[in-house]
Amino acid sequence: MARTFAYCRVSTSDQTTDNQLNEIRGAGFSVEPKRIVTETISGSVAAMERPGFSKLIDRLEEGDVLIVTKLDRLGRNAMDVRATVERLAASGVRVHCLALGGVDLTSAAGKMTMGVIAAVSEFERDLLIERTQAGLHRAKAQGRSLGRPSALSEAQQAEALKLRTEGVSLGVIAKRFDVSRAAIQRLEKKKRDY
Repeated sequence: MARTFAYCRVSTSDQTTDNQLNEIRGAGFSVEPKRIVTETISGSVAAMERPGFSKLIDRLEEGDVLIVTKLDRLGRNAMDVRATVERLAASGVRVHCLALGGVDLTSAAGKMTMGVIAAVSEFERDLLIERTQAGLHRAKAQGRSLGRPSALSEAQQAEALKLRTEGVSLGVIAKRFDVSRAAIQRLEKKKRDY
């Protein structure tokens, strides 16, 4: 016989999961108190990295049903939600999301819904990348310096590069200028790229 579990998450301690539980009961799901998992953790944390959700995953068995009120309860973004639902589906667990009309996300209709959500998410991510690249190109064209400021002055950079061409080791140069070896390596790479 299938067991029904509920996962309710809030982001801060001044919030409560009561509304989520009431919504689940109002949708006609009867969940035993021992099968209700509540958690206070930021939605920016991936589902599988949440202590409460990880314990829930260990309890779920094939044929069980997991109820959530909204998709964002399951993950930080569409990709995380999709991975979580796919993992549950592979274990034979059905996932119902009340905000999507109670659709089982592991069913054909649910998979289609997840596909649309993933496509929209990918589109939004691509738009963000395009806007970021356009902004970087515009800043560069305006002569703005991009990236973190150099730890070395221009004179120190020239001296460090001169020492490298003379065969002085990275460690010695880094120690002399009180920077990391990686800072000297970045300086060399920057010179090669120009």
